[in-house]
Amino acid sequence: MATLAKDSPRSYQVGEKEVYPVIASDIVFEGAAVGENASGYARPLVAADPFLGFAERKADNSAGAAGDKNVTVKTRGRVQLEVVGASAVTANDRPAVYASDDDTFTLTSTANSKIGYVQRWVSGTTCIVEFDALKVLA
Repeated sequence: MATLAKDSPRSYQVGEKEVYPVIASDIVFEGAAVGENASGYARPLVAADPFLGFAERKADNSAGAAGDKNVTVKTRGRVQLEVVGASAVTANDRPAVYASDDDTFTLTSTANSKIGYVQRWVSGTTCIVEFDALKVLA
């Protein structure tokens, strides 16, 4: 392949977002942790799903076939979550965070989906969680 001899505009995506087709007959709500089912479609995360990110807005495919609607997810960043088991400043030691569904987060790995790490404990079980879906999938 030869080097460029003229401008070659390319189509770029915003680096921290991705769009995935949604499974049939379901709704992914804004703020939901999003997982990938065995057929490659996005859905509200179910324990053991590969983590895709957090839904930026609601994607209602309740009346559609698989792939009729897409969900836009934030794939990387920091988010404030309630994390079961993270109840003291010792959570600042960056333990891994897992999800058992689209809105339940825990330090327990068993049968759950890894989504990131505690970046900072705030209070109670509130933490800032650093997530990067591409690194989690790697």
